[in-house]
Amino acid sequence: MKPLTATARLQFHSRFTLDDGTALVPYLSKLGASHVYASPLLTARAGSTHGYDIVDHNRINPELGGEEALHRLVAALRAEGMGLILDIVPNHMGVGDHDNAWWLDVLEWGRHSPYAEYFDIDWDPPDSSMRGRLLAPFLGRPYGECLEAGDIALHWDAATGRFTARYFVHHFPINPRDYAAVLLTPGGVLEEPARRFAELGSGGRTEVREAAAAARRELSEPQFAPAMAEALRAYDARTPEGRDRLHRLLERQAYRLSWWRAATDEINWRRFFDVNGLAGVRQEVPGVFEDTHRTVFRLYEKGLIDGVRIDHVDGLAFPRDYCRKLRRRLDALTPKRPEGLRDQRAVLWVEKILFAHEHLDGDWMTDGTTGYDFMNDVGALLHDPAGEAPFTTLWATQTGRPAAFEPEAQDARRQILRESLSSELFNTAAALHRVARRDPATRDFTLTGIRSALVELLVHFHTYRIYAGVAGVSERDQRAMDWAMSGARRTVRAADRELLELVGRLVSGTGLRQAPAGTRRQDWLRAMVRFQQLSAPTAAKSVEDTAFYRYGRLISRNEVGSEPSQWALLPTAFHALNQQRQRRFPRALLATATHDHKRGEDARMRLAALSGRAAEWEAAVARWTRLNAPSKRDLEGPAPDAADELMLYQTLVAAWPPGLAPDDAAALETYRDRVGAWLQKAQRESKRRSTWAAPDEAYEAASQAFLAACLEPSRPVVAEIAAFAERLAPAAAINGLSQTLLRMTCPGVPDLYQGTDYWDLSLVDPDNRRPVDYERRAATLDDADPAALLAHWQDGRVKQAVIARALAYRARQPELFGSGKYLPLKVEGPAAEHILAFARVHLGRAAIVVVTRGAQALPLGEEHAKVTVTAWHETALLLLRFLGGKAATCVLGGWSGSLGVRLPIASVLADMPVALLEVAPLEVE
Repeated sequence: MKPLTATARLQFHSRFTLDDGTALVPYLSKLGASHVYASPLLTARAGSTHGYDIVDHNRINPELGGEEALHRLVAALRAEGMGLILDIVPNHMGVGDHDNAWWLDVLEWGRHSPYAEYFDIDWDPPDSSMRGRLLAPFLGRPYGECLEAGDIALHWDAATGRFTARYFVHHFPINPRDYAAVLLTPGGVLEEPARRFAELGSGGRTEVREAAAAARRELSEPQFAPAMAEALRAYDARTPEGRDRLHRLLERQAYRLSWWRAATDEINWRRFFDVNGLAGVRQEVPGVFEDTHRTVFRLYEKGLIDGVRIDHVDGLAFPRDYCRKLRRRLDALTPKRPEGLRDQRAVLWVEKILFAHEHLDGDWMTDGTTGYDFMNDVGALLHDPAGEAPFTTLWATQTGRPAAFEPEAQDARRQILRESLSSELFNTAAALHRVARRDPATRDFTLTGIRSALVELLVHFHTYRIYAGVAGVSERDQRAMDWAMSGARRTVRAADRELLELVGRLVSGTGLRQAPAGTRRQDWLRAMVRFQQLSAPTAAKSVEDTAFYRYGRLISRNEVGSEPSQWALLPTAFHALNQQRQRRFPRALLATATHDHKRGEDARMRLAALSGRAAEWEAAVARWTRLNAPSKRDLEGPAPDAADELMLYQTLVAAWPPGLAPDDAAALETYRDRVGAWLQKAQRESKRRSTWAAPDEAYEAASQAFLAACLEPSRPVVAEIAAFAERLAPAAAINGLSQTLLRMTCPGVPDLYQGTDYWDLSLVDPDNRRPVDYERRAATLDDADPAALLAHWQDGRVKQAVIARALAYRARQPELFGSGKYLPLKVEGPAAEHILAFARVHLGRAAIVVVTRGAQALPLGEEHAKVTVTAWHETALLLLRFLGGKAATCVLGGWSGSLGVRLPIASVLADMPVALLEVAPLEVE
């Protein structure tokens, strides 16, 4: 099998199955991928377009073709020498509906279910009415209304022998001990079967479940069918008597049916963020780990997969322990794999957001992250530092909103804790309160006070989470705590400062090892874990899913894994980050697009080009705002408001399709629909004027009408937007090629998200998951010279050619790019700031990478997507001494020659804005 050199990410669903993926294998192999990197393949909720709502961890999704189709895909991959990486979802499962057998068993048997410990349920919450029960917040309106309307109905399924309360697609099993009450309703003739259920013992022991199963089988016999129908009529909620019986029956269950809105304040089980349909799974329990990974291990041992990508690792109670355990299990299985697959260690990537001051610990035993950090680094590198001040001023003056990102983020954190994660906040505060009450010195601190102090700590938390445990907190995590505590001390009420210090000590585990073993220590550790599992969704929901849609000075920096307050990155910092990655995680994934990105990799590059044209942009925005003023509505303020308007203009320019004529009404309508979907999502995610929970339909309609006016062919604005996008596009294409070549050559493993082998001007999902025209891509993938294709750069073939040429070279030299040193190269001359260059060197082999930065500030030639040769006058690379005199050839075509002490940029970039030079073998490294 080929060594791991590049991955191709594919999103599988019912309309793009494993067999569809199999058909693409020859193309992906020719493009240069060594592995397919698949979205989750285990059985997800029916119709899932992403696969992250798994309901069965031990079956390949039949909607994708099942395990037979997986075998066909793997056979095709092996025929090309390729491998398969599987995305796995250990943190949560899809619940509700009627397709998760483990969850349904918990609903049926409560805490006595063998799966009760699989889900992160608090069976003893502060609300005494919920002791031993869980909230089931799956109703579309208040419980009483659903009951009275007859939307909740009791059903009998003779095939399974079960009574369930059904609400549309949701099934809520009735505990077998309550069957007797149903069977013995007035007029019932099912006395003997009822007796069997009435005699079931307590709890959920094996013998009780077996007795219940036997009684169910008897009850399913055909002779009871007429009587069963009569018994069900007594529970018909459309009559007052039936409604009362059904209500009393439901109140005896191990769940409480509720309106979905109640989850915000009352849910007593961990969700994925604030999604009621995704329940947290307890991987820290050994049996849970085994049952959720059994199939993954089998697939790895049988040679059907070659590694895994761990989704949302920060949601787990103990991510480090989980990763180490998974690594050891995979390593132990490696010698058992088929012959020819035992020489490569399993790939293990974690999906994790790393803030600017954060790094992934090596003792997790992973191969690194899924690449959000690289996506941030390369994006920041290609933004113009000089644009920060004018764009910040424009945003603040035009919108009246904060000039800095942090105030927006803090406001969003408060709102999320108040409106979306209120229940999780309360449960964490209650867990801390339980610990405080065990100590006479702290027992008088109130639950309300602890909750208030906890809010202030979370508002100032500048990382996803810490990883404190029995041993306390690490030095790095203590710094994160110190930062958050410092901010919280400035905003907490004076009366709560002592309480804040207590909360800080408790959540970081200070003194935990000295606490008496037993219940007190376990309660303390549980409270710490709750805090860590709260801080992660708080960060994600408030920053990525809220503040990113509020702060719009330049939305290309509002990307997953990025920090909007970081406008740009200097080459020296970029080099340092690459050297660090090479030392610590040489197999980390390098991504520039993912299924979660806010906008496509080349849409961001168009905005990166815009970052260097502040004056031109300010003038355009002023004119468009004036021309579009009559298209706004007054809804207690303008609709859309200035913030939404400014972000809309950025989006229209960033995603403007190549070749879209401003008078093409049909194509404009298609584009308007795409941008309109983004606009609605952006406004609801921002939670300023509209929300998903309570959409402001009038404001949204006014905004959509405004968008339609912007794209009306008869108005001058659309032509001006198109012209502006066209002016940015050549420099954006150069940015895109630079970003592409850096991804192919920097330390790590390049990832190709589906469809991004051409220009990627997509918007946030579902736009970035649209069908890809692979037939056209396969037809254009040949051995054409990238320099020749540059003249036709608009169609994206040049990007595809650069990827194919670079990956072919990388495949020929896997050690050079996998283990080679990363050596920054100095540039001198008047245009030095517009060049970034480095060498990769390993055991007598060397490659030189040269890319263009800030092309929007340079004169472009006749081909438009290339800087004129005169712009590089007297600008040159200063080569390392051992490279001198060596012959070199550009892998991308064009330049070849002998290397001297200085390599003129005008020569090496004469044909392309980027270069990858293959150097003749060296005598010494």
